[in-house]
Amino acid sequence: MNKWILLLSGLLMVGGVHAADPAAEKGLEIVKEMDRRNSGWKDSQATLKMILINKNGDKTVRRLRVKSLEVQNDGDKSLTIFDEPYDVKGTAFLSYSHVLKPDEQWLYLPALKRIKRISSNNKSGPFMGSEFSYEDLASFEVEKYDYKYLGEDEIDGRKMFVVEMYPKYKHSGYTREVAWIDQQEYRMEKIDFYDRKNALLKTLTFKNYKKYLGKFWRALRMEMVNHQKGSKTILEWEDYKFNVGLTDDDFSRSVLKRAR
Repeated sequence: MNKWILLLSGLLMVGGVHAADPAAEKGLEIVKEMDRRNSGWKDSQATLKMILINKNGDKTVRRLRVKSLEVQNDGDKSLTIFDEPYDVKGTAFLSYSHVLKPDEQWLYLPALKRIKRISSNNKSGPFMGSEFSYEDLASFEVEKYDYKYLGEDEIDGRKMFVVEMYPKYKHSGYTREVAWIDQQEYRMEKIDFYDRKNALLKTLTFKNYKKYLGKFWRALRMEMVNHQKGSKTILEWEDYKFNVGLTDDDFSRSVLKRAR
């Protein structure tokens, strides 16, 4: 998550939101504080178990590694590598998130021995059969949305800010997202995603948070439920490590083919 763009042209506009709108201004300030608290982690790596559950309850389990690099004044970079099962082993996904221009994403499929660029029009498509889209895998950047503060709510007895977010990306698969943000820790607890027809499509919940380096919260369990398909994907994170010395070279396109 990154920084902010301010334009002063007669009226103060912040991230495309009219600052005179109290609901927009408060929503923006909440997300700005969430971004500030999650800045400065530099780089990280973790292992991940991805559990795909279809509407009949059938499960498929995959094991992955994820490396991430925080980029100042732009979006973050990430590299996801599939280790198990055998039919997806060696599949690698590289993502460059950007603040003001479309994200760049590539997928390496070892069976085809080629790198596929994910086009802007396809970023709302499912990632490797999961309920996460390619768009969901880009890092959260404040400038990519307009905001509206909706009010307060509670989850498990904890007070939440409820903020509606409107993607600026013209090829987004969502018309809006509604986020529940913990008022004490400023961490995301739940997001409802609404499709292009403005119908509830998916809900992502964040659970089992753990604090790293004394300040950075990471959810060790994420659950994405697709309300329209009746299926869901669970992500279970383990072995988080920070400041492991990753650089831009670890996120070049050339690493995709040798990411096993």
